[in-house]
Amino acid sequence: MANALLFHHALGLTPGVDAFADVLRDAGHLVTVPDLYDGRTFSTLEAGIDYAQDIGFDVLESLGVRLAEQLPAELVYIGFSLGVMPAQRLAQTRAGARGAVLVSSCLPPGAYADTWPAAVPLQVHAMAEDPVFVDEGDLDAARNLVETAQEGELVLYPGSGHFFADISSPDYDADAAHALTARVLDLLARADDRPDR
Repeated sequence: MANALLFHHALGLTPGVDAFADVLRDAGHLVTVPDLYDGRTFSTLEAGIDYAQDIGFDVLESLGVRLAEQLPAELVYIGFSLGVMPAQRLAQTRAGARGAVLVSSCLPPGAYADTWPAAVPLQVHAMAEDPVFVDEGDLDAARNLVETAQEGELVLYPGSGHFFADISSPDYDADAAHALTARVLDLLARADDRPDR
């Protein structure tokens, strides 16, 4: 059983995020999904980003980090969109990380540390024509970040949906979501097999 901390995207803790976490739980893993929006959800990326800006991206990121400190250090960090900020920061800076999955967003390698930590598997997933991921620099950041990881992969799926893995979103793409889920479950299984470091 791997222990994962999953951060929701800019729409908030939607039923689709919960459903994704439940799939991982059904596979036998322990998954914690904090609600950084305190119960609020949004129907569009723009509305979610506006709310996040009102709170402050740094405030949300710091909240995610504080929540992680209440959990064991041996975590796999999973972040969707906005949730990539705390997930990537924790994976790069908190000792004990067992892996990281970054979906539809990525920050440059130097955002939190000069390189990706040794022996921490990294997956970055996105749709190849997602304008948010491609046009705002995330794709380039992902390519650079994966290059610094000993075990890193960038997986691009056909399509343009930003919330393609959220079954409650109009962006949902069943084929891409199933492929993503299979890769995440593989990472969690491998993280579970790793000896304590």
